[in-house]
Amino acid sequence: MKKTFFIILTIIVVFISTSTSSCDDKSSNTVLAQKQEAIMQEANRQVGMPNIVNFTQRKQLKMIQELCDQENLICYAYIVPELTGKPVFLGKCIGFGIPFSTQYTNPEAYVRVYSGNYVTLPQADPNGLFMPASAEGTWLMLIDPKTNEPHPVYIEPRVLVSPFPLPTAVN
Repeated sequence: MKKTFFIILTIIVVFISTSTSSCDDKSSNTVLAQKQEAIMQEANRQVGMPNIVNFTQRKQLKMIQELCDQENLICYAYIVPELTGKPVFLGKCIGFGIPFSTQYTNPEAYVRVYSGNYVTLPQADPNGLFMPASAEGTWLMLIDPKTNEPHPVYIEPRVLVSPFPLPTAVN
């Protein structure tokens, strides 16, 4: 008797889960996703991938990253006031500046919790601080014109940094 009851119960559960999942498959989101996928498949069939053979943008990004990796790259820093829109020279600096929200370590850690599941938790930088995901400030290693020594300077306004002096800047 228990065996028969268990088999009937199993059949009912399977039937309910099958009918429930078929309802889910007919949701408007699922239907739209299927139609969108069909449209994209047809677009790919008709158009295909771009015929990129020179990889110019990839080469340019490689050049930019290699340039940023030079230890003594001298640049010229400017701020651009919103009122005038004209760059104002701040000084020479080393490199292009680092956004304040840049983190030295991975900002998140993958941790196993008591239930056995894994979750992502915020992780502090080596200084013990949890940095913001975004910030307006920029760190610049400005060169002191009197001593010719670089010093970190934190700048809140948006900054423009160039590897050569800008001719239209206000000095």
